[in-house]
Amino acid sequence: MAKYTGGTMVKGGYYWNPRSWEVEVIPTEGGRLPAEGAKYVKVPFPMLFVIVPVLGALFLMFLPLIGFALLAHAIVKKVTGGAKEAATDLAATMSPGWRPGEAHMTGKPGEEKAGEGKPSAAVEKLEKEIAEKRGDRK
Repeated sequence: MAKYTGGTMVKGGYYWNPRSWEVEVIPTEGGRLPAEGAKYVKVPFPMLFVIVPVLGALFLMFLPLIGFALLAHAIVKKVTGGAKEAATDLAATMSPGWRPGEAHMTGKPGEEKAGEGKPSAAVEKLEKEIAEKRGDRK
């Protein structure tokens, strides 16, 4: 059995894609295989009488299992999704309200801050000197 890649020109016949379990029929004059990049195997016509029923039987056997697996997946997703949302909400209430660029530990309103008393005589003298040099442009 020859192997081909999707999108290539091939002669007429039956081509099976093992990944998607599809059989593509190409007319006798030839044509292009669908599914760009997919792998195909050229299958002789009598072999189709074996492959197609086997694929159908496998589908019928595993269809209920696929349904149960999807149901279990949906339940687990719902349960863990609720727990994740609850954990996110809890973390938001427990974490401090930190904002970049915001000053912390600056005291409370009305509280006298350290170093904010009446300036000393030397500081007042220096302020007057600076104001004179600027020319009192305030």
